[in-house]
Amino acid sequence: MKKKVLIGSRERSRSPEAMEILNAQGYELIVNPHDRALTENELLEMIKGVEGMIAGSEIVTAAVIAAGAPTLKVIAKQGVGYNTINVDAAKEHGVAVTITPGANSKSVADLALGLMMAIARQIPQMDSSIRKGEWYRHTGVELRGKVLGIIGMGNIGGEVAKRAYGFGMKIIAYDVYPRQEFIDNYGVTYLSLDEVFSEADFISLHAPAMLETAGMVNMDRLRKMKKTSYIINTARGELIVEDDLYKALKEGIIAGAALDVFAQEPPQNSPLMELKNVVFTSHAGAYTNEAIVGAGVMAAEEIVRVLSGSEAKYSVVK
Repeated sequence: MKKKVLIGSRERSRSPEAMEILNAQGYELIVNPHDRALTENELLEMIKGVEGMIAGSEIVTAAVIAAGAPTLKVIAKQGVGYNTINVDAAKEHGVAVTITPGANSKSVADLALGLMMAIARQIPQMDSSIRKGEWYRHTGVELRGKVLGIIGMGNIGGEVAKRAYGFGMKIIAYDVYPRQEFIDNYGVTYLSLDEVFSEADFISLHAPAMLETAGMVNMDRLRKMKKTSYIINTARGELIVEDDLYKALKEGIIAGAALDVFAQEPPQNSPLMELKNVVFTSHAGAYTNEAIVGAGVMAAEEIVRVLSGSEAKYSVVK
């Protein structure tokens, strides 16, 4: 009997190259037929008898993992944010959970820099103005010489630092594990979290969503920032207390923000939408052809490793 693999990721974030890897192993592929994340009820039915799963943005609950037992052996997350998967339940049922570190780092870093330039030069505001038949030149700021504070110097934060260095920015950073290569090659100065917030002209968030990081951007930290400073979030919406950010933007405590991620996605009735000094994108950091192929291939390779009896390369279950 063929081994069954569930492809949870929607079609536009699905890599043909990854599918070819799985097909070459002779697996029977059960594919998400919707252009959206699968619901828990859909997963409860589709995961029965499945041995491996490539997970996209769907929520893989304890009930879903239990429904996959005893056949389910591996859930390969297409990306690095595995907070949508109940890892404790996976561990309980002996299911490996893997991620694809580095696969989308360059794509997310590109978007972070794009958002930084968009708010620095007020590009969306001018686009909107021209579409209304207006002709107003917004005065922006250059990136050269500005201080960029990077919160989280992992794969993505490191790629942001490389790009910002090319723009002539001074780079400061906070991370539990400083990386000497960035000190030596890109002049990165590691500071405390509060020092980064106080000194930066732009802050780019690249920390994971954890108990320790949830709500790290709150009113206390926003008040430490310069009134001329901006914050960019391409990491996780949970890092920011959105009500506090709204107040800070509305009252001029900081100059602006650019958000690719939100506490609730899509955001519902968020007061942030009322403000003109915010730029929004739709959690699209990893949505490039290159990132989709890279993450899909890495996830497929992890499925093959585990189902062939080998150890996963990028397991998050200890």
